[in-house]
Amino acid sequence: MSSRRSSRFGVALWSRIRSSRAVAASAATWATCFGSTSQHRELLPPVRLVCGASQQDWNSAVETVLSPPTTASLSYPRSMSGPAWVRAVPAIGRELYPRLCGSHGRIRVPRCDDCTREPNGPRGPMSRKWATLQTGESAERGRAARRAVPRSAHGDWTPAPGRPDPIATLHAQSATRIPELVPIRYGRMMMSPFTFYRGAAAIMATDLATTPDSGIVVQACGDAHVSNFGGFAVPDRRLVFGPNDFDETLPGPWEWDVKRMAASVEIAGRDVGLSAGRRRWLVAACVREYRDGMRAFADESHLDVWYDRLNTSELVDRFGGRLGPKGRILFAKPFATARRKTSLRAVNKLTHRVDGKLRFRSVPPLLVPLRELLDARHAHLEEEYVRELLAEYAASLDLDRRYLFGSYEFVDMARKVVGVGSVGTRAWVVLLVGRGGQDPLVLQAKEAQASVLEPHLGASSFDNHGERVVQGQRISHAATDIFLSWQRSQGLDGKEHDFYVRQLWDWKASVDLSTMSESGLHAYTRACGWSMARSHARSGDRLAIAAYLGAGPMFDAAITRFAAAYADQNERDHQRLTDAVTSGELAAQTGV
Repeated sequence: MSSRRSSRFGVALWSRIRSSRAVAASAATWATCFGSTSQHRELLPPVRLVCGASQQDWNSAVETVLSPPTTASLSYPRSMSGPAWVRAVPAIGRELYPRLCGSHGRIRVPRCDDCTREPNGPRGPMSRKWATLQTGESAERGRAARRAVPRSAHGDWTPAPGRPDPIATLHAQSATRIPELVPIRYGRMMMSPFTFYRGAAAIMATDLATTPDSGIVVQACGDAHVSNFGGFAVPDRRLVFGPNDFDETLPGPWEWDVKRMAASVEIAGRDVGLSAGRRRWLVAACVREYRDGMRAFADESHLDVWYDRLNTSELVDRFGGRLGPKGRILFAKPFATARRKTSLRAVNKLTHRVDGKLRFRSVPPLLVPLRELLDARHAHLEEEYVRELLAEYAASLDLDRRYLFGSYEFVDMARKVVGVGSVGTRAWVVLLVGRGGQDPLVLQAKEAQASVLEPHLGASSFDNHGERVVQGQRISHAATDIFLSWQRSQGLDGKEHDFYVRQLWDWKASVDLSTMSESGLHAYTRACGWSMARSHARSGDRLAIAAYLGAGPMFDAAITRFAAAYADQNERDHQRLTDAVTSGELAAQTGV
C-alpha cells in the first residue's frame, strides 16, 4: 500500500471532518454519536469514506494512533483536548485507509444514503460528474480552442428547442425556500427587466449550457451581472473593487461569466434609456476591458496576478477618462461614503433598546427577530440554539480569528430579507458586542444552496455549499473579510442547511446603476470587465484564454451581439413572469 496515498487520505479525511459539525461537537456528542455505526453518520455527514468502515475498523484505527488507548468505546478521549483530538485525525485516516481498500488498493465504495446522491443534491462519491478546476498553462491550447470554437460563434443566440418555461425554473427554486418570502422575490423581479435578470441566474445557466465554449475552465462567479460588483474592505483596511457575490460560484467556462456580465450591461443600458448604438458601445468597451486585462495578466508572473487588486481610489483615474469634473465626483461618491457603512451604522439602523438592552427591530417580513419566529412552546430554547450556532461558527475559524471572535458576546439574532435572487433563502443577522457593549459586531449568516451551475457542470467538490462559496471567493480575490467562514446548522424547520458567514457591513459600496450617466456606466462597466479578468486569471489558464481572445475585436463584437439577443429574451421572460402574476399563476408581493 502506498504510504503517500494513505497519507493523502488522512489529510482528506481531516479536511472533511473540519468542514462538518464534528469540530464543534462536545465530548458527550462524540461519545453518543460513535456509540453505533448508524449514529456516526449524523455527526459526520460529509465524511463519506468513513461510512465504508465498520465500527471495529474505526475503533482499531483510533486506538492504534492514540496512546494510551483511551477510546475503546469511541468516546471523546477525556485525556485530550478538542484540538488535540482533531489533530490526530489525519493519522487515524492513514491507519483507516488500508482497512477500506480492496485487493487492488482502491477504496471500497460505501453504500449508505449519504453517499449515493446525484450531483443535483448533496454530493457523494457515486455522483456521475464533478465540477473541477484545470491545471496547466498553454497558449497553444487557446489557439487550438479558437480553431475548434470560432470566436464569432459566441454571438449566436436562439432559444433551444424545448427550452424550459422560466416560471417552472423559478418555481423549482422556490421549493427549498421559505414559502412566505417567495412572493417578495417575485415582486422584486417584476419591477423591471433588469431586476428580473438579477434573479434569473438559474434561467440563464440553462440557456448558457446550450452555447459554445472553449473548454477552458475558471472559478466562475456564476452570477456575474454588473450589480454584483462593488467595493468592500480588506484586512489592511483598503477599499477594493471587484465581484462581491459568489453564491453560485463553481468551476466552469469563463465565457459564461463574460456573457452574463455583458448581457447585464445591455439590459442596464436599456433601463436608463440609452440608444441601441450607445448600448453596443458600452458592451463592447466592457468586453474589451476583459480581453485587454486578460492579455496583460498572461504576461505577469503567478505571484503578481495573485497579489493584484483594484483599489477604489484608482477607479476614476483608470476608468473615468470620459467623466467630467462633476461626473468624477458623482462616480466616486458611493465609494467615498462606504467607509461609514460599518457594524456601528448597522446597529443604529437595525436595532433599538428594550429595557436598556440592544435588540433587533421587528419590521416583518424584512427583519424578524429570532424570538418572534420560535414557537411559543420552544421560546426557552433560543439561548441554547444560538449558543450551538455560535460554537459551530467559532470552530470553523482559524485560531487567530477564533480568538478575536471570542472577545464578543452574543446579544440578538434576526432573519433578514436580502437582495433579489436570494429572497426566500435563509439569511440571519447576528448582533454581538465587546468592551462592555461599546464595540458592536454584526455578522450575516447567509444560506448557500446548490449552485445554479451544478445541473449543467456537475456537483461541487465541496460537501458544504457554504464552503463552496467561501473557497470560490478566496480563489477569486486577493483578500477577503476576516470573519468569512462557513458552517452547517439545523434550521427552525428541523432540517440542516449550509451557510457562509461574513460581516454584514464592512465598508460595502454599491452603485445605483439607474441613476448613472452614460459616461458613468462606461467607467463602471469597464472596471467590472477588468475585475472579472483578474478573478479568472487567478484560477484559470490565463495564457490559453488570452490566446483564444486574441488582439483584435472579433470576440468583443460577438459578445455584443449575444448581449443584445439575450436582452430580448430576458424581456420576454420578464413579461412571462408579469403575465403569470396577473393571471394568478404566481403570487407576488410588490413594494417590499
